[in-house]
Amino acid sequence: MKNPINVVVALWMLAGATASNGQENKGTITLSGAWAIYPTAVAWGEAFQKINPGVKINVSAGGVGKGVADVNAGLSDIGMVSRDPNPDEVKKGIVPVYVLHDAVFPVVSDKNPVLDDLLKKGIKKETWTAICVNGTVAKWDEATGKKVNRSMNVYTRSDICGAAAVWAAFLGKKQEDLRGIGVDGDPGLLEAVRRDPIGIGYLNFSYVFTREGSLVPGIRLVPIDANNDGVADAGEAYASRADAIKAIHKGIYPATRRNYFFVKGKPQGIVKAFIGFALSNEGAKIVEETRTSLPLSKEERMSALMEIQK
Repeated sequence: MKNPINVVVALWMLAGATASNGQENKGTITLSGAWAIYPTAVAWGEAFQKINPGVKINVSAGGVGKGVADVNAGLSDIGMVSRDPNPDEVKKGIVPVYVLHDAVFPVVSDKNPVLDDLLKKGIKKETWTAICVNGTVAKWDEATGKKVNRSMNVYTRSDICGAAAVWAAFLGKKQEDLRGIGVDGDPGLLEAVRRDPIGIGYLNFSYVFTREGSLVPGIRLVPIDANNDGVADAGEAYASRADAIKAIHKGIYPATRRNYFFVKGKPQGIVKAFIGFALSNEGAKIVEETRTSLPLSKEERMSALMEIQK
C-alpha cells in the first residue's frame, strides 16, 4: 500500500509547490552532464530562480561521463545522465530520478550523394551494424545499392555520452564498439555531419529539430528500416519534430531512451525542491515550451516524485 503521506507530498510537489518545510529556498545548485538534458535544465533553472531569488543554479554540459564523475566526486549536486543507470552506480549510492525522455537519430548532410535513395529506402539494422561497428560497409554504394562510387565518413562521439550508449545499444553493442571519427559533443558532431556530404553520424533529439519543429538546416534524418522491407514507411521517416514524437509515443521508433538526474544519496533541501519543480506541472509546461526533450506523463512524474519521498 502506498504511504498516504508520500502521496500527499508528491501531489503537492506536482502542483508546483517547491519550498522546503515552508521556508524560503536559499543556496546554490550545480548540475553537469548530458548535452541532451542541458537546454531543458537551463530553462528549469531560470524558472526556479525567478520564484526562488535566494537560489543560484549553475548548469554545464560536457557529456554523461562528466555528469556521473562530477556527482560521484561531489563537484555537482546533480549529474545529468541520458541513459539508464547501471547496477554499480546504484551500489555506490547514486539515486537516479527519471525526468525526461527522448531519442537518438542517425543523420546525414542534405548534400549527401544518395539522399533520395536513403529517404525512400532507409537503412536496415544489419546495415547500420556493418557501418557503425564492423566497418564492412564503407561506401554509399554498399549502403543503398546506387552506384555513385563515393566513400563514407562515419562520425561518432569521442566523449562518454548517452547518445552513443543508446545508439550502440540499438545495435546490441556498447559505446566502445562504435567506430568512426570521434567528435566531442552534439554541437560538434552536428557541424561535422552538416559540412560533410559523405558523412554520417547520430544526434540527440534536442539537436536535430529547431524550436519551430522543423529539421535543423543542413541535415536529414536517415530512416531506420525497422521492418526490413526495403522501404522507409510513413512511420519510419520523419521530416518534423511532430512526426518523430508521434513515432516515439507509439513505440515505433527503436532508439529511444530515458533521461535522469543522478544524485548522490536521496535528494535533500533545495536540490529536492528543484527536482520537484522539474517534475511538477509547471516543469512539464517548460519542457513543452523549450521543445528540446519530451516531458513525462503525469503518472510518470507522480511515480518519480513518490520515489524521492521514500
